This record gives sequence, C-alpha cells and structure tokens, in this order.
Amino acid sequence: MIPVTEFRQFSEQQPAFRVLKPWWDVFTDYLSVAMLMIGVFGCTLQVMQDKIICLPKRVQPAQNHSSVSNVSQALASTTPLPPPKPSPTNPATVEMKGLKTDLDLQQYSFINQMCYERALHWYAKYFPYLVLIHTLVFMLCSNFWFKFPGSSSKIEHFISILGKCFDSPWTTRALSEVSGEDSEEKDNRKNNMNRSNTTQSGPEGSLVNSQSLKSIPEKFVVDKSTAGALDKKEGEQAKALFEKVKKFRLHVEEGDILYAMYVRQTVLKVIKFLIIIAYNSALVSKVQFTVDCNVDIQDMTGYKNFSCNHTMAHLFSKLSFCYLCFVSIYGLTCLYTLYWLFYRSLREYSFEYVRQETGIDDIPDVKNDFAFMLHMIDQYDPLYSKRFAVFLSEVSENKLKQLNLNNEWTPDKLRQKLQTNAHNRLELPLIMLSGLPDTVFEITELQSLKLEIIKNVMIPATVAQLDNLQELSLHQCSVKIHSAALSFLKENLKVLSVKFDDMRELPPWMYGLRNLEELYLVGSLSHDISKNVTLESLRDLKSLKILSIKSNVSKIPQAVVDVASHLQKMCIHNDGTKLVMINNLKKMTNLTELELVHCDLERIPHAVFSLLSLQELDLKENNLKSIEEIVSFQHLRKLTVLKLWHNSITYIPEHIKKLTSLERLSFSHNKIEVLPSHLFLCNKIRYLDLSYNDIRFIPPEVGVLQSLQYFSIMCNKVESLPDELYFCKKLKTLKIGKNSLSVLSPKIGNLLFLSYLDVKGNHFEILPPELGDCRALKRAGLVVEDTLFETLPSDVREQMKAE
Repeated sequence: MIPVTEFRQFSEQQPAFRVLKPWWDVFTDYLSVAMLMIGVFGCTLQVMQDKIICLPKRVQPAQNHSSVSNVSQALASTTPLPPPKPSPTNPATVEMKGLKTDLDLQQYSFINQMCYERALHWYAKYFPYLVLIHTLVFMLCSNFWFKFPGSSSKIEHFISILGKCFDSPWTTRALSEVSGEDSEEKDNRKNNMNRSNTTQSGPEGSLVNSQSLKSIPEKFVVDKSTAGALDKKEGEQAKALFEKVKKFRLHVEEGDILYAMYVRQTVLKVIKFLIIIAYNSALVSKVQFTVDCNVDIQDMTGYKNFSCNHTMAHLFSKLSFCYLCFVSIYGLTCLYTLYWLFYRSLREYSFEYVRQETGIDDIPDVKNDFAFMLHMIDQYDPLYSKRFAVFLSEVSENKLKQLNLNNEWTPDKLRQKLQTNAHNRLELPLIMLSGLPDTVFEITELQSLKLEIIKNVMIPATVAQLDNLQELSLHQCSVKIHSAALSFLKENLKVLSVKFDDMRELPPWMYGLRNLEELYLVGSLSHDISKNVTLESLRDLKSLKILSIKSNVSKIPQAVVDVASHLQKMCIHNDGTKLVMINNLKKMTNLTELELVHCDLERIPHAVFSLLSLQELDLKENNLKSIEEIVSFQHLRKLTVLKLWHNSITYIPEHIKKLTSLERLSFSHNKIEVLPSHLFLCNKIRYLDLSYNDIRFIPPEVGVLQSLQYFSIMCNKVESLPDELYFCKKLKTLKIGKNSLSVLSPKIGNLLFLSYLDVKGNHFEILPPELGDCRALKRAGLVVEDTLFETLPSDVREQMKAE
C-alpha cells in the first residue's frame, strides 16, 4: 500500500508558517488529507486486486439451417455431462461441475482485460486516480504562496522578524509599562473607545467595526520584577529589530503580491471545486457492479458476449459519495474564504484598537502586503499583532534608544568628559549620539551643555536638577523641550548657541528665554531675512546683550534692531555675502562692540560713526582699500580697539593721530608699505599688530608708545629696528621674525618685562648676550633657530632653560 507520507512534499511548509494559516486553511488541510487517503486507498485497491471478472454468456440456438451443425457443436460443447454414477469403491461421492466453456486461464485474463478497457466506464476505472490528482492540486493551491519565490521570501522574512519581536524582552517591557497605568486612565481610554464604537454603529444597531483587531485579549500584564532594565546585548538586539522592521515595512508596502497570490489560489480552488462537483455528480452513477461486455474476440475465444463483475464497484460507489461530501465542505470553506477576502479591506490595516489598548498613540497604520499578513496573523492570534506593533512605534524606539543611552553613558563616564570652555564654565560636550542620556541631569555641577549632531533631542523636566546650568550649545540638533524644562531655562539660561543647516532646526522655544544674555546663531539664512517671521521674535529677548550671527544676510535683520536698545555687542560673520543696508546700526546707541567680518565692505560704514558708545570695532576680511573715513572716529571718544586686519589697505592716513583713545590697533594682513610717524602719536596704544605687510622702515617715533606691551612686524621687509623701540619698557611680546634684520641691538636688554620674542627667519649671525637681562624671557618664549640660540653664553642659555 502506498504510504500517505509520500505526498507530504506537496503540502509541506516550514512549521513557523502556521501563524499565517487561518482556521479555514487548517480545516481544508485536514479535508485534503482525508481526500488524499480516499485516493490512495482506491489506487492501492486498483493495483492489488482484480479489477473485473468476466464470464461468457450462453447463446440461444439459431433458426438458420445452414448453421445447425455449428450450433449443435456449440451446444454439445456447452452441454453439461451427466454426473458420474456412484462406484462400488465410492458410492456416496458426487462431483459438482458448472457449465463447460473450454477456456483456459490465459483466455480469461485476456477477456477480463479487454472488457475492462472496452466496456467499463472511464469514471469507474480512473476514479481513485482522479481523486488523487484533484487532492494534490488542492494541496498545491493551498500552499503555493508559501513556495513561490516572489512571496515566500517576504513571508520568511516576516515570520523571522515577527518571532523575534514577539519574544523580545523590550516588547515585554514596553507593554508592562503600559499595564502600570492608573486605573482612571484605563477607564477613560475604554470610555473613549466605547463612544467611538457607538458612533460607528450601523442603522440597524449592528456595529460597523473598521478596526483590524476585533478580539485582542486583556492588556498584557507582566510582573514589574520581570521587566527590569535590559542588558546591553538585549538593548542592541531590540535596536536592530527596529531597523529591520522599518526596512521590511518599506519593502513590503510597495506591492500586494501576497494578497494577489492568495486571492488567485483561492479562486482557483473554487473553480476546481465547481468542476469536480459538476462532473462527479453526473458520473457517479456510472460505477456499476454488473457490466455487459460485447467485444469481437470470437475468433480467439469462441465467445462475443460476456457478463462482467466490477469487483470494487460497490466500494468505489461509497467512496465517491464520501469524496463528494468532502469536496462540498471544502468548496463551501473556499467560498467563505472568498467572502472574507472581498468583504473586508485586507490591503489596509488599522492599529486603532492597539493604540487604545496600549496607549502608544503613534503606531502607524499599514497597507498592501504588510496589512494582509497582519490580517492573517490576527486569525491565528491577535496578540502577535499587538506585540509586533511595539516595533512600529517611534515613541517606543526613542524609549529604547534612551534606555541604551542611559546604560552606556553612566554619570561617572560623563564626568570624565567634563572640561572648561572659553567662557570659563564647566562644560560637557556630547557628539553624535542617538539622543540625550538622562544621566546627564545627574551631574549637578554642570554649567554648560554642548550637544553636536544629535537628532531628536528631548530636554525633560529633570533639567531643573542642574541648578548651575547657564549655557547651552546646540550644533545641528533638532530639539524638543518639556514645558517644565522650558520654564527652568527661561529663568536660568544665560548663553545659547545654535548651529544649524536648516532653518527648521532653529528651536522655536528660544525666543521665550527672557533672561537670555548671549545668543549665537550659525547657519544659512534667507537673504531677505528681515521678512523672516522666526527672527522677528527676538524682540521678546529683553535681557539680550550679545548677538552673533554667522550667516549670509544682505542687511541687518529688523529683529536685531528691535533689541537695539539693550544690545551691547553684535557680530555679523557674513561668509563673503555683501552687506549693503546697514543704516539700522544708528539705532544701536548702546552698542559697545561691533564685528562686521567677511561682509565684502569696500568702505567703512558711515553708520558706525554714530555709535558714540562703541569701544571695539572689528572689520576683518572685508575689501577695504582706503580708510580716509578714519578721521570720523575722533567723535567716538570711547573707541579703544580698532581691527582693520585681513583687508587690502595700502596706506595709513595721517588722521590716525586723532584717535588718541586707541589702545589696540591691528593692521595685519594688508598691503601697507609706509608707516606714518603720526601713527605713534596715539600714545595710549598697548597692542600694535603690523604683521604681514610690505613695511621696510620703522619710524623712531615708535619710542613714544610708552604703554606698548605687544608689537608685531612679522613677515615684512624691515632691515633694521630703531633704538627708540627699546624705550618701550613695558613691552612683553615682540615679534620681528621673517624680516631682513641682520643685527639685534644689545639694548634689547632694557626690555625687562619681555616674555615672548620671535626673531626666527632673519639674517642674524649672533644673539646679543644682553638677552640675559630679560629675566622674564624663557626658552619656550624665545622663537629662534637652534643654531642661533647656541650663540648665547652658556649661563644665559641655562638661565632661559630654567623654570
């Protein structure tokens, strides 16, 4: 007998695929097994038993005289012999005999075969084979979508991810956190759900449910002791699952091959069911026990008419009726499947019930094949969809990232990164993290927090624990803030620095920081920035004193003018964009420091001369060639710092002498060839930088600068230094490197406070031993060739090397 297990390959699929088999597929699988057993049993009988048994029929005498002799012979041959008479040795034995046919075994076999092929109806002959073939087709149709390459790969991937999501400790933790909600919140959610369902009731009171999950079990409750913190490995596995789910969703939602494949195989099964019912119902009566056989084989057997017995007719008849019953049930189940497929929108899946049940409100609805597989999963167990939905939630993913961050960045590890910044504050820099660790807010001594390239930063209410926090730097970060945290920052934050690539990265809450004193903005803004709504809100920053904008503005924003009354320092770094309309500077009457860097200015703006409170002016990296307007600076009585470096200035006008209040003056990186003696009439100058020019001569009037502490003429063409330079007794830094000097005067020993001397790159052959009188000058502060340093006396060298 043929074992049924031989046909397993036609319906075998991975055990994990059972979660995608609804009850009707399981039921039809069992029906297929029953029908398969009928076919196998019938085929086995066909092979092992005689199919048909035939006997010749008696022929009546014919009236034709020409055939009398033949008939007589036939009758004689078929006339039974008289029974033997009792013998003396066996008086009671009588041998019983039937009709004589004079046919041997081979002839009977031939007759049986001929009548089986010619007389027996094809349905009676091939019934078990038809059952077997039809059943195998049913089994193939039921499992074809599990085997087809275009669909099986998606199914395998989905089942793999689904199992990992179901068993993930993070799923248990996320749902257990929801299970710990207050009962009042649960009741409110249930009431809202009931009201929502009531509004969806049909006209006859029947509930019209548009949700995908009809019967999810009660909320998954886990003992808090089992939902402890994830270890690092579990956290990384959950993080990888989130990424897999995202990529799988993008891939599967693009098409509906799974849905189309399942619909087609179901339609094919229904069509086949109708065909089977139609022809089987018509032909089942053809299975008869007695069959008349008329075959022209008289010349071979002597007979033409036979009466045959189909030995399995009775059994086949019963099996056919049983098979029809199974097929009918199978077909009705397939019809119900079609009804389920077309009555509901299976290419859309809503997690509305899960959102209400779990409280995770950002679980997105899905479509196409992703939705169809989730519908199929619901028929197996809705709990799978509920636990899988956790990995579709962005909120859940952010919580996991936060948990992993907290495990990785412990308070002790964060304290190791603390450093002092330029504002002399204790700063914690965090770069390229997936979020902001909650452990940051346990470092109560923190004064400055610097975040760089961190997406989706959420500043929680626990920031209020940082009592000393005064400075916040956000570089290419998208930041959200808790309302309680915003209240804290409004009162405590003094300095905010924002570096952005997109205007949307500018935090809208920064305009409400009423106690903010310093604001630094770095990023690309619109050229027509005055019409930008976001910056107009700067007028609410009533305590703002310092504003720095490094961007590409074409004019000073109106928002800046709105805070002009209390603004003390403004910096505009324009990255080469020409700043044209700057008359608004006149309104900044309290401005003490102004930087207009890389603004493509060709002249000193006249509006600057109206800033009577101005103390420092920096016009670095512009296109200044002539500075005749410098005479107007004489009205700025408080101006002490003037930086005109990195321009194209060719000469210094004599009017410079009128700027008697100057203390710091920088003309470095220009094209100046001649120094006017009037420059040194600004006798309050303490810092003078003339480096990187084409100067050949230093006027002896330099000795007038008795307050001079810093003097640099590096990278010029100076051939000699006037002795009057060494009258500047307060000089601490002297940079004369990369010139054409050949002799260094021994009078340099008069500079008792000299601590830094750069003479490298000249033509000196020897250094004066009087350098030893400069007690503050050490080897680290002397920039000179090693060979030239060796020309100093040994005691001077030892003195400089000594700490």
